Amino acid sequence: MSSGKVLLGLLAGLATGAFIGILIAPDKGTDTRKKITKKGEDYEDALKEKFNEFLDSVSQKFQEGKIEESDTPDVEK
Repeated sequence: MSSGKVLLGLLAGLATGAFIGILIAPDKGTDTRKKITKKGEDYEDALKEKFNEFLDSVSQKFQEGKIEESDTPDVEK
């Protein structure tokens, strides 16, 4: 599954959840909007953290590949 589809699914789920939450919210509108904003910020922070972990993982794999490549002897034909 491509990361674009995962991100699109995440955003669609977030929007759907927020919409349903607004419709059935027992609180006043201002309180509900504050809660949605807080949840959105929480999701944003979590997404940034996961993205940074992904970048670190890719960077580490790239560096390991460079080290393994430099360890191999040159073979001439």
